Amino acid sequence: MDLSTQKRLAADILKVGVNRVWIDPDRVDEVARAITRESIKKLIKEGAIKAKQKKGISRYRARKIAMQKKKGRRRGKGSIKGAKGARMPKKRAWISRIRALRRTLKELRDKRKISTKTYRKIYRMAKGGMFRSKAHMNAYIKEHGLLRR
Repeated sequence: MDLSTQKRLAADILKVGVNRVWIDPDRVDEVARAITRESIKKLIKEGAIKAKQKKGISRYRARKIAMQKKKGRRRGKGSIKGAKGARMPKKRAWISRIRALRRTLKELRDKRKISTKTYRKIYRMAKGGMFRSKAHMNAYIKEHGLLRR
C-alpha cells in the first residue's frame, strides 16, 4: 500500500521531514483513505499519525573526556597540536621572562645587593637575551661574584 502522499502531507502539517512521520500499523487502511489535508489533520489528532522524535547525538563520551581533563589526564605529548610557538607565542614568553628578570634586578638594586653599575650591566645583558630564566641570571650573578657582602 502506497502511503507516500499521506506521509508527504503529514510531514508538511507536522513541520518535520518525511522520514520522521510515523503511521500506526493497525490503522493503515484508514490512513490510505485519507487524501485531504483535513483528513490527515484529523488522523494526527486521533494519534494514527505522529512525528517521531529527533535522534540526538549522545554527549556521554564528551562528558567522560571532560571529566578526565578536569582530573589532569589526556595532557601528554600526543595530545599537543600546534608548534611550541603556537601554544605560547614567542613574544609573550619573552615579555613574561624579561619582566621577571627586570623585577628581580630592581629588587637586588633596591636592597643594595648589587651596585648600580652592575645593575646596568646585567640589565643590558638581559635585554640582549643572555639569560633564559631568573635562576640562570641569579646563578650568573653569584658565579661572577657581583653580589655585595
